[in-house]
This record gives sequence, structure tokens and C-alpha cells, in this order.
Amino acid sequence: MVVPRVQAAIAHAFGEEFRDTDPVVRPSQFADIQVNAAMALAKKVGLAPRDAAARIVESLELDGLCTGVEISGPGFINLTFDGTWIEELLNAQASQPQGGPETQAQRVVVDYSSPNVAKEMHVGHLRTTVVGDSLVRVLEALGHTVIRQNHIGDWGTPFGMLIEHWLEIGEDSPEAALLVEDPSAFYQAARAKFDGDPDFATRARLRVVSLQSAHEETLEVWQRLVDHSKVYFNAIYATLGVSLEDDHIAGESSYDPHLAQLCQELEERGLARVSEGALCTFPAGFTGRDGEPLPLIIRKSDGGYGYATTDLATIRYRVQDLQADRILYVVGAPQNVHLRMVMESAREAGWLPDTVEATHVQIGNVLGEDGKILKSRSGTPVKLMALLDEAVDRARAVVDSSRPDLPEDVRAVTARQVGIGAVKYADLSVGHDTEYVFDFDRMLALSGNTGPYVQYAAARIRSILRKAGEAESAGEAVPLVGVGGSPGEPVAGEPTAAASIAVVEPAERALALHLLEYGANLRRVGELLEPHRLCTYLFELAQLFTSFYDQCPVLKADDSVRQSRLALCALVLHRLSEGLDLLGIETPESM
Repeated sequence: MVVPRVQAAIAHAFGEEFRDTDPVVRPSQFADIQVNAAMALAKKVGLAPRDAAARIVESLELDGLCTGVEISGPGFINLTFDGTWIEELLNAQASQPQGGPETQAQRVVVDYSSPNVAKEMHVGHLRTTVVGDSLVRVLEALGHTVIRQNHIGDWGTPFGMLIEHWLEIGEDSPEAALLVEDPSAFYQAARAKFDGDPDFATRARLRVVSLQSAHEETLEVWQRLVDHSKVYFNAIYATLGVSLEDDHIAGESSYDPHLAQLCQELEERGLARVSEGALCTFPAGFTGRDGEPLPLIIRKSDGGYGYATTDLATIRYRVQDLQADRILYVVGAPQNVHLRMVMESAREAGWLPDTVEATHVQIGNVLGEDGKILKSRSGTPVKLMALLDEAVDRARAVVDSSRPDLPEDVRAVTARQVGIGAVKYADLSVGHDTEYVFDFDRMLALSGNTGPYVQYAAARIRSILRKAGEAESAGEAVPLVGVGGSPGEPVAGEPTAAASIAVVEPAERALALHLLEYGANLRRVGELLEPHRLCTYLFELAQLFTSFYDQCPVLKADDSVRQSRLALCALVLHRLSEGLDLLGIETPESM
């Protein structure tokens, strides 16, 4: 609400060409916020920073919003908000706590997770799955229509080997069950046969031809492989609590029938040519070390198709059939050049018009303590399910130690919520394109910017509200009010009623101002595709609540103050729970 007014003042003071200037709003130790735009504008408008600040202040319309406007230092503008205005906005949030869409709706296709059939999901899949799922949740909360696309690896030459192995061992064999229980073992057994048995290798290659020719028996076996892998994928997704389902799968196989025609069209239009036996596009702006145009191979010299061909087909499908306004690829950072070349080739072909935004949400690596990509002691990629199981086991040990009073079943649920939440939060709390070191001790800590710290703040508020409810049941005058712990739902066992929040103490004011930033923060996450901003917001909210609770008695306050502070607690709980839910993290009832 303040930013548009500052931008309007800048436009009035210096001209419309400056309307979109960033006001550079920052916290201030001397006021509620500080506007630093004058510092950057000074040279552009030919004024000293303080004079530029004075011109902005002269044009500011802040009636009813601020009680104090002051220029300090070389040109900082300090704004102190009117307490009544803060209370009005906060009580409006309390009466209608849902964040609500405040943006122009788009159709957004999000490509994420993308595991391979008959292969184990490892820690490398963790980030694409977790970041992608958080983004779709945030974008949906902002009012966008989100289309999830799980581009699984379910086609290509390895399937000749996998199908032939399946036929040899039989569907009901213990070896076949490995597809669900231990996909890597199934794949490695097939690979060992392929590498060590020439006859098997020959049959596997012929099986690829049968698959590509849509041979009925081969397709049936292929479908069984895919179906068994889906069971495994869904076990991972259920453990992680992500929203991907079978209906979201759009694997490589779904595009195979269109690849020959796609190549023919590119060739006929002069956008692709044969180079060293392979059909390639040469998208503008990409050159090799020798300065020559860099080729994107869309049909190999042996007539086969690669990732580039399929990726071009996905773009065309997502624009033409899914009617996407925006396409997000939540994929590892090493794929950046490949994806940019695919996008440029698609634009040159007219399949990706300028009206559609395509973005590579680059995902950085997960590292071990040695600073290298996280691997098991044997040097193989860490299995994702094993990692998640260990997180829950470690969390259970912490819960058993800290809350032995809780029933066993409650401790089991809490351990799962905390363990999985800790892993996901640690991943989401850093920039998605950066690397981070996987450290269970840090992830599970109840201090610092961690999932358990934020979860604990929410659980603590639930405890406060339960105690207030118990006091009310005992006949004490405790007018419990507020919003439930989950979006649109009251906290279990806690009565709710209308109440007014009064903002009096400095700790209340700081907490209230942060609550008012929720909507803007969420929109920023959606615009920049950066879930770590939501983590930072929730961490700071938990910190501010802790300071408020330490400085402002709630249950022991006088009736009117207690009513106000319980309402404030309930609103904080709602924001913490809603924000964690948008990260795909559950909020424990007790910790």
C-alpha cells in the first residue's frame, strides 16, 4: 500500500518516466520503514540526495497512513505509520485471513521431479521435486491455474534391456518386485546381463525395435514396468507430502509419435540441417569454443531421437494444447545451456511465441560434508527414501527425548512431520540455484532458520490457545478468538469468535507490521520463483512472535488485552501454518 504511493510521488516530482522506480523500502531503526529511492535517483534528476528526498516528500500523499515523515542522513525518508491504520489492516486480515489472489491469473505449466522408470530416485531428485511442488502451491494460492507435468523418463534404448530382463525373470518373481522395492537393483541386474551376455544384448537391441514399432507384447511389458515404477514414485511422493499424482505424468513416451513429423517440419522450413550425419538446429546466440554455431541435435546419425527432440515437442504441446502463458522447468542447473537452446529453437520455429514466458528454474546440487555432491559411503548416489527414513528416525529420537509425555502414536506422527519438514525446509530455505551442504544436525535444530524452529513456534501458539480454551471451559473469562491453524479451518478443540486486535506495545507493533507484509511477500515469491523468500518470512515471523510472547503476557493479561493478544496469536498461527503448507510442510499439533 505504501509502495504505490511512493512511486506516485516520484512520478509527480520527477516525471512519469520515473514511476516504476524501485522505492527501495527497508526496515529502519528510527521509524517503521525507510525509503531510500532518493539515493539512486539523485544523479538521474540532477539533485543532491537530500533535495531529491525533499521533492518526494512534498509529493507524498500519506494522510491516514503515517504520523511521521522525516528526512535523515544523506537522503533517507523515514516513515512512521499511524497505529490506527495498522490495527484496521490487521483486523481486516484477522476477519478474512486467507491470503487470496491479488494478481492477474495465468495458465502456468510447471515441469518438475522427472524421475526415470526402473531407476531409484536419489537425493538429486529431492530439490527438483520439493522446489517444484512449493512453486505450484504458491502459484495456485496467488490465483493462477497451474498444470503439473511430471516428465518421467519412460522411453528410449534402455527399455529394450529392461523389458528383456523382465521377460526372463517373470512378473511374479522376487527380482521383478525390486522395481518397487529397490529399482536400482533391478536396473543393475538388467545392465549386468546386457554387458556380460552377447545373446541377451542382441535380444535387448531387437526389443528396442519392437518397442518403437508398437509391438503388442512389448508394449504390454513396457506398461507394466511403468506401472510398477509409479508405485515406487508414489511412495516417495507420499512420504515427501508432494502433490504429484499419476494424472500429472507426461513422460517422454507421450511425445514419441510426434518426433518424426517435428523433425520433418523443421527441415522443410530451413530451420534444421544435416551436420556430420545428424539433423541439427543452430539456434541464434550459441557458439562453441571455436566460435562456430553450436548444434542442437534433434535426430541422431543413427536415426534415433534425443532429449532435445522430446523437449521441443513438450514446448509445442504445452503452448498449443495446454495453452500455457508461462512454462517453468524446475531442472538441474547443468541443463541450462541445453534448455536455452531448446527454447530459442522453439521461438525460431514459432512454437514458443513472445507472449509465452519460458523459465529454467535452476536447481543447485546437494553437497556432502566434503563439499562434493552428496553420495553414499560406497560412492553411489544417496537413495532418497533411505535419506527420508533416516530423517524421520533422527527426529523420532529428538521427540522421544524432549516430549516423552506425548502418546506413542502422537510422537510417531510428530517425528514424521518434523523429520520430513526439516529436510524440505533446509532445501527450500536456500536459493534454488545455489548448492548447500546436507547436515542433519543443522536441519533438525530448534534454533536458527530451520523447519523445526518455525514448526515449534506454531506448536507453541497452539498450546497457548488450548490453554486459553481450557481456562474458558473451567469458567474463567478467556474470550478466545482468532483463526485456525490450517487455512480455512479452526484449531481442533479451540473455540473461535470475533475479536479486535489492539497494537500498543513495540513488540506487538513489530509483529503486526510483519504480518501485513505476508501478501506482498507471497507475490514476490510467485514473481521471482524463489521459495527461500517465504522461508525467510516465516523464520522472521517466528522470531518476532517469540519476542512478542516474551515481552507481552498473553494468558495472564487483563481481559481486554488478553482477548487482543489471543487474536494476534491466532493470526500468527494461521500465517505460519499457511506458509508452511505452501512449502509443503505440515504443522505439528505438539512439539
